[in-house]
Amino acid sequence: MKNIFRIVFIIPFIVFTLNSCAQKKETPKITFIELGSVRCIPCQKMQKVIKKVEEKYPTQVKTIFYDVWTDDGKKYADIYQINLIPTQVFLDKNGKEFSRHQGYFEFEELEKILQQKLK
Repeated sequence: MKNIFRIVFIIPFIVFTLNSCAQKKETPKITFIELGSVRCIPCQKMQKVIKKVEEKYPTQVKTIFYDVWTDDGKKYADIYQINLIPTQVFLDKNGKEFSRHQGYFEFEELEKILQQKLK
């Protein structure tokens, strides 16, 4: 009887603990927004940089690409008040902009900004 009680008590505890661990997914510390177009040559080059960021910082940095030359993407050019593409906008975990860059951005230079904020 005591063994049954232990099993009945322990199993829910184990299940709860496993679920809690699974739900503790790391929230990204930075959101990296790329505003550009698939038809813009420097923007196309930025896609490789975005991929490197995603590979190197899969849980720390969330990447978003908006094609501002499409009907769906035009509004983001206004929201982020950009005047040329590509433009990169960096937001902290609270959604506050902490950095911005216009034009093609080499991965090594972009990474310096990420590293400063991830410290």
